[in-house]
Parts: sequence; C-alpha cells; structure tokens
Amino acid sequence: MEINTEFEVIIIGGSYSGLSAAMALGRSIRKVLVIDSGKPCNIQTPDSHNFLTQDGKRPVEISEIARQQVLAYETVTLRKGRVTNGTKTKQGFEVGTDVGESFKAKKLLFATGVKDVMPKIEGFAECWGISVIHCPYCHGYEVKNEKTGMLANGDLAYDLAKLLTNWTGDLTLFTNGVSSLKPEQKNQLQERSIAIVEKEIKEIAHTDGQLRHVACNDGSIFPLTALYARIPFEQHSNVPQALGVELTELGHLKVDPFQKTNIPGIYACGDSASMMRSVANAVASGNLAGAMVNKELIDEAF
Repeated sequence: MEINTEFEVIIIGGSYSGLSAAMALGRSIRKVLVIDSGKPCNIQTPDSHNFLTQDGKRPVEISEIARQQVLAYETVTLRKGRVTNGTKTKQGFEVGTDVGESFKAKKLLFATGVKDVMPKIEGFAECWGISVIHCPYCHGYEVKNEKTGMLANGDLAYDLAKLLTNWTGDLTLFTNGVSSLKPEQKNQLQERSIAIVEKEIKEIAHTDGQLRHVACNDGSIFPLTALYARIPFEQHSNVPQALGVELTELGHLKVDPFQKTNIPGIYACGDSASMMRSVANAVASGNLAGAMVNKELIDEAF
C-alpha cells in the first residue's frame, strides 16, 4: 500500500491537544497527518477529572474515543512513530521519524507534551499520577480532608501550601533537605498548623502506586494518603527547538494568544506550550490551534 507523504498540516503528538487540533482541521477539510509515539505523560493516571462529560474516566478511554471520532474525518491520517528531525523547505516543512519515514506539510503543529524528571526517591515514579500528584484541580477532590503531603521548597512550596489549604487542613511540607523558605513564609505556614519537615526523603512506601507513608533517611515515617510534588520537566521533543522555536523562562514552547510560535508556519499547543496541565486545557488549546492554522492557510490562499 502506497503511503501518502504530503499534507497541508502535520500534527506531531496525538494525545488530547493534538487530536483536538486534528478534529478542528478535519472539519475544515484539511489534509492532516497526526504522528504519535503513544507515550502520554499521564500513562499511569487511573482516572481523569475536571473535564466536562468525561469526569472520572480513564485517560486511555478518553484518548481512544477521541481517536475514533477524529479518524472519522476522511482527510485525517494517524501514523505511529516518533518524529526525530525536521527541516524548513521552500513549500513548508519536512519531518523524519524513528522508522525512517519522511513527510512534508505546509504547516507544523507541535502537541508533543512534556516529560517529567523524576527525583531519585525510591517509589516516587511508581506512584506518580496515582497518589503522588501534581494538580489539586485534577486530583484534589478525591483526597480532600485527607492527610496530605507536599514535596517542594522555597517560594514554590509556599504558594503550593496556600493553594492546598482549600482542600485539606492536614498538611505537611517536605522540603527534602534544608528549607529555603523565607522566615515570614515559614512563620505563616506554621501559624496555619502546616508542619515543615526538612529531612531528606529516602522512600515513598506504597502498594501498587497507592501511597502508605513517606520514609526519611533518619528512619522517621509519615503516613500519608497523597503527596503533591512540583518536579522539573523537559520538552518531550527537541525538534521544535532544533527548528528555532523559542522557549519561555519556565521551559514551555513560547506561543502567542493564537498558539503561534516565533517561527512562521509552526504552532504549538497542549502541555508543551502551557503551564496549565489538564485535559480540558489541552483540548481547548488544540481546538484553537487547529482553527488558527486553518485560518492562516485560507489567508495565504485567498
């Protein structure tokens, strides 16, 4: 079977934002290729929340429904693979994949997401997205009023602690070493009965990803139901930067209000281009990006 290699738009990343953009472009009768590696950042998360009509569903279930609906549009093609390189051409762009395939398009849309950088704490990675969580809007309701921990330090820890008091009054802050909180921040947290533990963490003890307790190097143990963690991330793909796309100070792909990057013809959406990591935001930004790419194609052809 002959493989089509030329498209109007190539979307790199086929999770929520990429599929949302593909639907907008499919409904605009655009010839679209979605290339997806099948490695979403929420692969361990058992259920998704705060997304109308899909609250409580498994992320993989939402993705499967999305793929079926998007591929019902005859101009949209989905291809498995990981894009490893991209170049600018006279007509637009050309990208290559890890299996040696090459595709061309007038426009590129990156929906590649981010990759979390796990700390070297035993059990952390196994609990990530299950009971070690990043977002109270996504997970807070399910652990409301429970014994809850935070793994953070400095200004980030202070801001997170303030936020989490909305969901529970039983909070412990783990700085995993000497605290870098300002004295006034430390006093305010302690006045709110938020315990501050400056010991180094040895292990996140769990059963099938469900947290039992945090164990520190000195042998102390802190039983918890959930642990919020603010950890570093990196772009899941280095292709945007190789093509000259700028990053924000926080490390996201820099886009304007219409999801357009600094490189003409390249757009970005979803977690790779936003600090708001949620399914709802990914879908919204993908929908906008798809519409804006279509408008640019219309304007260029008019």
